Amino acid sequence: MSNRRSRVTRDTSETQIIVELDLDGSGTRHFDTGVPFLEHMLDQVVRHGMLDLKVTCNGDTHIDDHHSVEDIGIALGQAFNEALGDKSGIYRYGHAYVPLDEALSRVVIDFSGRPGLYYDCEFKRDRVGSFDVDLPYEFFHGFVNHARATLHIDNLKGDNDHHKIETIYKAFGRALRAAIATDEQLQGKPASTKGVL
Repeated sequence: MSNRRSRVTRDTSETQIIVELDLDGSGTRHFDTGVPFLEHMLDQVVRHGMLDLKVTCNGDTHIDDHHSVEDIGIALGQAFNEALGDKSGIYRYGHAYVPLDEALSRVVIDFSGRPGLYYDCEFKRDRVGSFDVDLPYEFFHGFVNHARATLHIDNLKGDNDHHKIETIYKAFGRALRAAIATDEQLQGKPASTKGVL
């Protein structure tokens, strides 16, 4: 469990991405994605998840941000899957409720090996600044498919769409932190009656 790091590259006709991840970090981060609002959200994940994360992306943002955001989610999921290895000794489950003023969100994650996204979030407008409010779904959908995790995201209340999205990413970081923590009582075994995850 002492070297839970990964480096993932994703190279397509739409995006060229490099993700470097250390699960046992201290919140060090560097982002160069061409999508400032996503970088603001990734900053929340790193700060609240206590990860070290570097993400660079050269994407077709002249069209829109969709491909970059989705593919960063995919690459981040691959990085988590690689860094966690066989997932022996981790708690596996994590959850968090996070408020920001009037907004409140809940995120629950299970590194089960079974991808699934259950997303209940409604927004009042189409964009926060230039950022399309449909894109968090695309980010998390890419993440779960490649991290092989089950993820429940519920925005429970809120009026300001920026606040609502930010609580989602903050809660995601906190839930990750809980799920990837190691449990000495597991003695290096997976947290599953099947014996594997």
